[in-house]
Amino acid sequence: MSITGHLSDFSLPEIFQLLEKGHKTGLLTLHPELSAQEKPQSHYIWVYQGRIVAASNRLDQQGLVSLIDQRQWVSDRVFDKLVHWCCPINEPLGLYLKNQGVLQAKQLKRLFQFQVLSGVCALLQFKEAEFKFEPNVPIPTREMTGFSVLATEAVLAGLRVLQNWDALVDQLPDPNGGLVSIIAGQPTYRLDTLEWQVWEYTKGTMSLGAIARQLRLPVEKVQQVAFRLITIGLAEEVPLLVGTLPTQEVEPLPAQVLEDEEKQNVSPSFVQSLVGFLRSKVVTQPTLSNC
Repeated sequence: MSITGHLSDFSLPEIFQLLEKGHKTGLLTLHPELSAQEKPQSHYIWVYQGRIVAASNRLDQQGLVSLIDQRQWVSDRVFDKLVHWCCPINEPLGLYLKNQGVLQAKQLKRLFQFQVLSGVCALLQFKEAEFKFEPNVPIPTREMTGFSVLATEAVLAGLRVLQNWDALVDQLPDPNGGLVSIIAGQPTYRLDTLEWQVWEYTKGTMSLGAIARQLRLPVEKVQQVAFRLITIGLAEEVPLLVGTLPTQEVEPLPAQVLEDEEKQNVSPSFVQSLVGFLRSKVVTQPTLSNC
């Protein structure tokens, strides 16, 4: 069953989390909404059991071929023969070229990084876009390098190099809130130095603003790092009590009031004397006799 929606309802990181946790296989398509003067270009991401295996902005199975051709790593004659005449349809194009000695593993890795990781970074900047996920769509081997990456790891890599956060600014955690770890033990992700520094404060006892002051960083930078940790499922945002409950000092009573209060205090001996005095003043009334 296809899943459709809008990035205003579900962010790209949330969509990738869903695909990874559900071990989904299929095609994710994004149609950005641009102005009338701009021609929108769709983007396609192929997923296999929650891992991204290929990405392109075209469906003619020439995306990876075009990237290789642009780098001129293979002569046109050899490349045309290998790709269009010899490449098996059930084997990833990248692996086939590597096995033929045409491309090296590091070249394939660079292709994958540009094709997938740089592509995800570009998609993260979309404010408005429609998405559609179609399960069990055949994955075109001509677009595959042979590499794959977890969907959340692709988002993490994209967020690390993201320069324009306008599309995600409303989703950043509150600077007055804190972070708490939701995993047991240490992260299995390869965190960078800044991510490790913020991770040390995932105890839910210090606000992001306070963490920023502690690390001497802009609070926006700490919010972005916290968002990355939340996105890959390592931590979650928690509210914190800001400040303390209001208190009011009790001013001492004026001396005159204290003196008056002391004067009003009645001692037991005074009460006894007063009772004896009143009894001595009691006059017995005569009893009326019958006529």
